[in-house]
Amino acid sequence: MVVCMACGPNDREVVLAAAAPWHDPVAVGTRQGIELAVDEINAAGGAGGRHLAVRWMDDSGTGTHAAVVAESLVADRAVVAVIGHINSGAQVAAAHVYDGRLVAVSSQATSPDLSGLSHWIYRVVSSDAANGAGLARFANSLGASRAAVLYENDSYGRGLAGAFEHAFKGSVVTSEPIAAAAGTYEPYVSYMRALDPDVVFVAGLETSGLAVLREAKRQHLIVPFLGGDGWTGLADDAAVGEGAYVGTPFVATDTRPEVVRFVNAFMGRYHVRPDEDAALAYDATRLLAAAVASRGADRRGIRAYLATLTLSNPFAGITGPIAFDSLGDPAGRQFVMTRMHDGSFVPVTSH
Repeated sequence: MVVCMACGPNDREVVLAAAAPWHDPVAVGTRQGIELAVDEINAAGGAGGRHLAVRWMDDSGTGTHAAVVAESLVADRAVVAVIGHINSGAQVAAAHVYDGRLVAVSSQATSPDLSGLSHWIYRVVSSDAANGAGLARFANSLGASRAAVLYENDSYGRGLAGAFEHAFKGSVVTSEPIAAAAGTYEPYVSYMRALDPDVVFVAGLETSGLAVLREAKRQHLIVPFLGGDGWTGLADDAAVGEGAYVGTPFVATDTRPEVVRFVNAFMGRYHVRPDEDAALAYDATRLLAAAVASRGADRRGIRAYLATLTLSNPFAGITGPIAFDSLGDPAGRQFVMTRMHDGSFVPVTSH
């Protein structure tokens, strides 16, 4: 599916493509973040004085479709850069197509396989390798010496779990693969109770996370539970998620003025609080618009602008300063550690 806002190249317009599985509810926040950013940029005079338009490209969230979409975008000379892809597999498959020809900035693809894959591929979200290590450091700060690990048996779960286990200073008493939507998690929780860990890390999405937490409460397993950005959906069941630690790239309760302004604008338009997907997509869009304003509607110029962003010269994003290392990963970026309380993610500091 291709939907175009103000299609057709002209001297007063610059076109970005946005690639994701737009038919999937998982992409709703991403689309909203892009829409809000584009409307604000255009209301302020556009990108370098030119109207910013978006081509919405549905990649079905798969590598095969993403590669086809990438080929079409490279061939379309009106498109100067891509926001996306949001699925790691899709971004990995499309990377070789974009390489040397078109910049793509992902807001959500976290696979370590993307690091250094192409000098034309960037992301504003940290990789699973960095996130898993950060979560392990937080577990260390809690004084945990014995960790139990459950992970969804896919690239996301395995990558996050592996990084956690490598960085955790204590002993990992068990590391067990789980299904994303098992009929029951009772055996896993029973096994963990017998092992008596100090902390339980679950590398997966909120479906398995909520089910594991629900079973842990049923069995009265009282131990800190820890999850990564896949757990931000725990807010859907505040009672079950209460007390869980969650690492996330963005917290809507952040009191920085730029975040407050963004949250208010987002809620005024969509009547819900923005999640990390919306915030990261908003930043990726504004970042590319800034590249156009600085270097013009030129593919190589946009890539050159991104390469200038360092820790001493970052782009000011609402998710924090955005700079890139030599691998195209966000330099110096870390999770915000939060704890679920009354349905909200409350930032916490290391112990």
